Amino acid sequence: MISRRRLLGAAAALAPMSAPLRAEGSALERVRRSGRLVVAVYQDMPPFNLNGQGVDVDLAAVLADSVGVPLSLLPIPAGESVGDDLRNAVWRGHYLGWGPADVMLHVPMDRPLIEANPQVEVFGAYYRETVMLAWDSERGPTPETIEALRGQKIAVAGVSLPGYLLASADSGALRDTLSTQHADGVAAAKTLLSGEVVAAAGLASELEATLAGQPRYKIVPLPPIPRAPRNGWVVGCAVKRGATDLAQVMQRRLIDLNNGTGLRDLFRRHNVVWRG
Repeated sequence: MISRRRLLGAAAALAPMSAPLRAEGSALERVRRSGRLVVAVYQDMPPFNLNGQGVDVDLAAVLADSVGVPLSLLPIPAGESVGDDLRNAVWRGHYLGWGPADVMLHVPMDRPLIEANPQVEVFGAYYRETVMLAWDSERGPTPETIEALRGQKIAVAGVSLPGYLLASADSGALRDTLSTQHADGVAAAKTLLSGEVVAAAGLASELEATLAGQPRYKIVPLPPIPRAPRNGWVVGCAVKRGATDLAQVMQRRLIDLNNGTGLRDLFRRHNVVWRG
């Protein structure tokens, strides 16, 4: 759970670095002088961003408001690794000329990733993502084991964590019945809606946003699969190392949202259940 203690702890960790920055003209002052907060968000990543709309776009606007300036959105393509994305979007900029932004969203709060990228500060956990299965309940009871999925046609994005998990489950027992040509979990869920498959696998956010208002389709955890992240993973924000006072302002707003219903309401607007 993204607890108040975790958020406050992150804020405290940021605090010691803020004082010396003000003497040189801090990141917060620079952003306010520029008159905008540039926020990097992944493009073509529904329900977080698609054509300038989504959860991360709304959250970016909230963060810009916390700083007291308008939002300037920087949609970025996903690179070969999150480390590449942090370099391009946060601390150096892309060789084609875009970036860096003032802050990047949807950064996994993963210790090895953070340690491998000392040029950035990661803070502000705001969502826990998980891999799930959507099942057509009119086709029978929800399967609870991989064995129960044998012979069932399942839609999943082949080049994705859900696709890898299902393809490798039980020594490849499901490979022959996986439909893997889909771009993401949203496309897989739409295939389920069309009746072409009996199940779709994807991220919880993708399945929930696509199947909202369709009680026929049950969204449940994947059956036990080795190497599957059973507790999911948390995403947050990243700024360039040294931009601590800017991070502190945004962190305080995230704490306020977490203490109330702000995050839940923001995610609910996009038919996604907020998980902390």
